[in-house]
Amino acid sequence: MAQDAPTGPIQRVEVTGSSIKRASAETASPVQVITAQDMAKSGKGTVAEYLQTLTADGAGSLPTGFGNGFAAGSTAISLRGLGATSTLVLLNGRRMAPFARADDGQKSFTDLSTIPMEAVERIEVLKDGASSTYGADAIAGVVNIILRKDFTGLIAKGTIGQSKYKDGEMAKGSLTWGKGNLEADGYNVLVNAEYYTNNELKNKDRANRGWIGHGDLRPYGYAMDTQFASGYLAGSNNTGASPTGSIRNPANNTYVSLPGCAALSKTANSDPQGGCLWHHDQFRSMQPQVDGLNLYTRVSKKLGEDLQVYGEVGYSKRDTSFTLIPGEITRTYAGPPTAANPTGVTNWGSGAGTTMQLAANHPQNPYGVPVRVRYSAFDVGPSERSVNNEFNRFVVGLKGAAMGWDFDTSYVHSESKLDLLYSNMLNLRVVKDALGNPASQYFPYYIGEQAGKNPASLYAAMVRTATSHSTTQLDIVDFKASRELFQLPGGAMGLAVGGEHRREKLDNPSLSGTEDGSINSSYVAAKGEEKISAVFLEVAAPVLKSVELSAALRYDKYTNFSSTTPKLGAKWTPLKTFALRGTYSEGFRAPGAAEASASSRSTGTATTRDPVRCPGGTPAAGGGSATDCSVSLAAVKVGNPNLKPETSKGMTLGMVWDPLNDTSLSVDLWKIKRSDEINPLPYNEAAALPTAVRADNNLVVGGVAIPNTGTILISNAPYRNSSFTEIKGVDLDIKQKFRLGDFGRANLGLTWTYIDSWIRAESATVKYQYAGTHGNCDTSNCAGTPKQKISFVAGWDWQDLNLTLTTNYRSKMKNVQFEGELCASKFANGTPAPNAECTLGSFTATDLSVRYNLSKNFQLFGSINNLFDKVAPLDPLTYGGMSYNPMDASGAIGRYFKAGARYQF
Repeated sequence: MAQDAPTGPIQRVEVTGSSIKRASAETASPVQVITAQDMAKSGKGTVAEYLQTLTADGAGSLPTGFGNGFAAGSTAISLRGLGATSTLVLLNGRRMAPFARADDGQKSFTDLSTIPMEAVERIEVLKDGASSTYGADAIAGVVNIILRKDFTGLIAKGTIGQSKYKDGEMAKGSLTWGKGNLEADGYNVLVNAEYYTNNELKNKDRANRGWIGHGDLRPYGYAMDTQFASGYLAGSNNTGASPTGSIRNPANNTYVSLPGCAALSKTANSDPQGGCLWHHDQFRSMQPQVDGLNLYTRVSKKLGEDLQVYGEVGYSKRDTSFTLIPGEITRTYAGPPTAANPTGVTNWGSGAGTTMQLAANHPQNPYGVPVRVRYSAFDVGPSERSVNNEFNRFVVGLKGAAMGWDFDTSYVHSESKLDLLYSNMLNLRVVKDALGNPASQYFPYYIGEQAGKNPASLYAAMVRTATSHSTTQLDIVDFKASRELFQLPGGAMGLAVGGEHRREKLDNPSLSGTEDGSINSSYVAAKGEEKISAVFLEVAAPVLKSVELSAALRYDKYTNFSSTTPKLGAKWTPLKTFALRGTYSEGFRAPGAAEASASSRSTGTATTRDPVRCPGGTPAAGGGSATDCSVSLAAVKVGNPNLKPETSKGMTLGMVWDPLNDTSLSVDLWKIKRSDEINPLPYNEAAALPTAVRADNNLVVGGVAIPNTGTILISNAPYRNSSFTEIKGVDLDIKQKFRLGDFGRANLGLTWTYIDSWIRAESATVKYQYAGTHGNCDTSNCAGTPKQKISFVAGWDWQDLNLTLTTNYRSKMKNVQFEGELCASKFANGTPAPNAECTLGSFTATDLSVRYNLSKNFQLFGSINNLFDKVAPLDPLTYGGMSYNPMDASGAIGRYFKAGARYQF
């Protein structure tokens, strides 16, 4: 029969956030411990799924279903909503290579999808800064995922699942094998293998689930174009792309929809202005197709009574496929700088001589002169994105005890390889010729209702595939040692010292075709290498039996800067059942290669006021217009080698109280200020720089053309250290056990996080309050910052049966991007929604998990996610989900059933 190999009584333990072994796991810092049993009882299928239910997780977290993002195909956690870059994720206490594509083209993070859930022993979540122990990124906290280290036997486990709509199927199987008792036999070998698959769900698969997946929100009182993600747009007098196509009337510069609404098989009612409404997000994936494999092996060998050598090998392969909208002919694109083109811009979407135009003699052009055209190529069909990520990790180490010291040293190599494949993409060079060049062999390209006239040879030339191969590498050599120094009134003083040297490499080329603007996708590329050396020191001083003081200091040396980060802690235990604790910590985040490399470029689109053609909000004389006061442009974020690191200061103050043997309570106040944040120059400021690219329609004053005053096409915005963020709140954790005699035992647990304030400041006077609002929408997927998140767990164990009910709640949010802003949505009559009615409702999801032991070796289990089939509240502002918030994804998918079995040999 399989069993965990006995390790004997644990005298001292090392807790995340400290390098000193101690008898008590309670330190001055708040640490949430999640066991493998906790995760199994939750019904969640992956480590990421579980961690994203934590009340401390916030905006900037990356869910599996977010296919629109730069880092699609990955998952990440964002403690305190400070973004995945400010949460350090460790595996067995050590770093992993980050995902091979920066989120938002800027932010480096650790992908949680690579973690084998069945190999996890526990997860420790440090809700406190820890740069003094671990270095960069540990600003909001640390998630330390600790895998099994000593196991004998064989466990086989399988799970299948399906939604109540009989779709979204999943299957997962795992084997865990171990041999050798480390204490008795002197060795242990552990192997875990895990395979999983999840079927794709599309927005259209939930067309009958209220507003889920819909862009036309008029039935619910909103305007037809209120959806932030542009699910429906009017084709008439609108600069967006539509499946009929729209062209610009040269007489008044307004866009007019081409005929063809009746020919579209999937349209809403006609637009009263003469165009039509269309739903391009019908194609999008709500949940991608995912197929993955995780392997983990650990070998431990005793070399003597006090010496052990160990090795770990991890491998993960994950293939994720998303369906996206058809290619659009609307945008500007930018590539890297060249000798002939020092601004790094190749522009196929805007500007004199380079716009997408219908030729004067194009059969669908009624004006007799070349005209601008915008079009969503429904005739080509949806584009698709495949994300194939391979992750490997190798560790070899030696640990033991000598001359009063406990030591651990290791070498780590970790690598992430990412292959992107975008299929059914538009080749804009061919499209441009086919629309606007009568001499082209592909002319004319018929659009909209006349697309059926196009020959197959045109599509063969016009459609292409784009690929890229990116890698990140991480190599670490580390050493740490701890010991007791001398006795103090409260016990032995502890000391820990250590150091590490690591090398980080990133090579992230952009998609093929984006380097010359020939495909309709953004150019995103970065390359760089950094070497870091660090040393650290930590002391723990029990100055009295009831008082322990702690201090830590770390020095990190980078190529262009260095950082010294301290941390102080205190814990007072006046009663055996009651303690007060508090910490002060400083931290930092180093600029990543995507931010600091001079060759780094990340392009996208933006809307801003042109400071040249619309100064102060008034169109300039000589040719400025209202369009210049809100102009769409290509926005290029440019790397800056002169960046400083982001820095932080954090404080916690709390109490731990066990009033009864089966009752525990902890309350912790926390506050974090992150300064010198790395952000690109604002678009309007970048538009005023000489590096901005403009059309040749310069302003003309007094008959004289003013150079470099044409319509803004592209802004080049370097990263800079600018704003700061200051947040504060409180965490509450309550646990209660009940002994029910013949009826078994029960337990209750409640975790509550309240965000009192979440302020981002662009300057000393310009500040934005995001607590309780839908912002900050600069972070991935615009999920928002609810003031309250609650997780409640109720469990009952009776004989061989376990029932667990888990309820997760988030509070309502104002449908504004920051406090004081007008409502972000409009009513159906076109008037702004008043702030009193501008609210995204709260959401509560309840999951039920059941486990039954048929024998000592055989267990059956099942779960129902979203037990009461709650529908996610309507959310018109987010772009992470179609009319629903990504935090509420279970309410979009609907009730979901899982069943499985586990057998121990």
